[in-house]
Amino acid sequence: MTIQRMDHVSVVVDDLEAAIAFFAELGMELEGEAPIEGPWVDRVNALDGVRVNIAMMRTPDGHGRLELTKFHSPAVVSAEPKNALGNTLGLRSIMFAVDDIDATVAGLRARGTELVGEVVQYQDIYRLCYVRGPEGIIVALAEQLS
Repeated sequence: MTIQRMDHVSVVVDDLEAAIAFFAELGMELEGEAPIEGPWVDRVNALDGVRVNIAMMRTPDGHGRLELTKFHSPAVVSAEPKNALGNTLGLRSIMFAVDDIDATVAGLRARGTELVGEVVQYQDIYRLCYVRGPEGIIVALAEQLS
């Protein structure tokens, strides 16, 4: 038995609309939104009384998906500080290939997003940076140089 594909990555957020807007600014498309609750979701999460809203975002090529989840109950808990850096244990970043890193960063900065470090060049291959997205998640951006 082998993995068929990676279906999606899930991020728990407090402000679902702001998270949707952030990832839409990156060029992702909203695939759909839905409220989720019931015994099956309680059992799969090992939590009681789960009531969430989810938004599924899709990359423009259709191959990558990101599930944004807003918990109404039970209350969310924070596992780490919102300003955790790249050397913190656990899932730290999601990387997106972009066609123009400067324009992408400018668009995100206009929405209040901050760079974690700075835009840097790796050899003659990529320009890279990290920005802090919704709920402190680090979003990596890479522009391939031609």
